[in-house]
Amino acid sequence: MASIKKGLVYLLLSILVVTQIYPLLWLVLYSLKTNEQILGGHFFSLPTTPQWGNYKAAYTSGHYLKYLSNSLIVTSITLICVIVLSSMVAYAISRFKWKYGPLVTLIFLLGMMIPMQATLLPLMVIFSNLDILNTRLSLILPYIAFSTPIAVFILSGFMRGIPAEIEESAFMDGASVYRIFRSIILPISVPPIMTVVILTFITIWNEYIMAATFISAEKLKTLPFGIYNFVSQYNANFGAIGAYLVLGALPVMLVYFVLSEKITKGMVAGAVKG
Repeated sequence: MASIKKGLVYLLLSILVVTQIYPLLWLVLYSLKTNEQILGGHFFSLPTTPQWGNYKAAYTSGHYLKYLSNSLIVTSITLICVIVLSSMVAYAISRFKWKYGPLVTLIFLLGMMIPMQATLLPLMVIFSNLDILNTRLSLILPYIAFSTPIAVFILSGFMRGIPAEIEESAFMDGASVYRIFRSIILPISVPPIMTVVILTFITIWNEYIMAATFISAEKLKTLPFGIYNFVSQYNANFGAIGAYLVLGALPVMLVYFVLSEKITKGMVAGAVKG
């Protein structure tokens, strides 16, 4: 009976691996085909002659480096702000007993329920009045606002499980709240912080609606806009689009592989301690 259960588990994991990896393999094959092969219905076949020129077109005609640098700037600033703000808020609501703690927690939980699309019009009006429309700030501010609630939720669930004796010992030694947070809580919370990093990174990296709404200047556009360089009124270079998507996914895959071990630990720790 145990061997049957083990076999079913392996079968399920194998199916899961195939369903997760196959779309990536299909995208790579797609990026190496000509328009004739793609439009001819040969979606799942190998390319007869790999079209490596699609990647050259994606890199040059798609202005890959320019859009990549814009995405990196916006994503990096947002990540730093989200980690700093969410970690401090999570520490305050999970470790301190104060009158407005439950209310603050509720406000952040409600923030997770607000759809991003519902805020486009009011944010457009606000940013226009503040004269920050069509600037990086018009992307960074809403990205921080929408990424912080889930980050607070993950980090506060983890911090509630940290033994209070650790902080009490530090207090007895004369450590301040700020030093305890900086020297004890943050190092312990590295795994869930890495989880927040990858979740926020993926969300911002692939975000298009706000970028298309608030950004019109060519010099500020992010990676998702590069696809439009291969689409005209009467034609589209589908192979180059596939190559551009592969190049756009590489930073996400790199970040995930570098942080994968810490992300797994963070997910498990958050589930157990939360």
